[in-house]
Amino acid sequence: MFKRLKFLIYTRPFIFFAYYLVRIYSLTFRLQVINEEKWQDQFKQGRPILLCAWHQQFFSVIRHFKTYSTFNPGIMISQSRDGDLISGVARRTGWHTPRGSSSRGGKNAMNAMIEHLTTYRLGVHILDGPRGPMGKVKAGVIKMAQATDALVVPFYIRAEQAWMFNSWDRFLLPKPFSKVFLTFGDALHFSPDNTLNGFEEQRQLLETTMLPGLIR
Repeated sequence: MFKRLKFLIYTRPFIFFAYYLVRIYSLTFRLQVINEEKWQDQFKQGRPILLCAWHQQFFSVIRHFKTYSTFNPGIMISQSRDGDLISGVARRTGWHTPRGSSSRGGKNAMNAMIEHLTTYRLGVHILDGPRGPMGKVKAGVIKMAQATDALVVPFYIRAEQAWMFNSWDRFLLPKPFSKVFLTFGDALHFSPDNTLNGFEEQRQLLETTMLPGLIR
């Protein structure tokens, strides 16, 4: 019975159901968006933009990020079975989904994301996904930013009322009708640096910049 239920979760009808469940649930949020115009102005001027967040907070922005679908945005999603479900929902939201992670298929997916950013100039990256550790920026985001000359724009979620799950990322789920704040930080630019120390300094800078927005 459990195996049959698990199989159903990854079918097209369930993905269709999950997409509309997320949309309807998210419509209850009283969303307030802060500092969005700044990076959008830079995007309109021709700069590639890579929006970045912690894994715990991404669910809260799915509804609003559908408004970016006309820009052909991209997001890298793992090749796991859970990734199949997430990718299906993301595609219905208007996002392109190169598949891979640091543990599986990462190189091909990163190359696809680099190509996507070069062509369409907008992407999102989950910094500590898909399995953590929580609050640890992995190297891929710096490589993508350097290869495409993209501006890295952090974003953070805060909710007046929310549940925090007992998962590796302390997953954040705003309660229905809660006021939710989506805040975009100032853009960071990472110039190519072929030295190990220089690359690590850039990775650490992004991690240090974003850690205050992580809810523990």
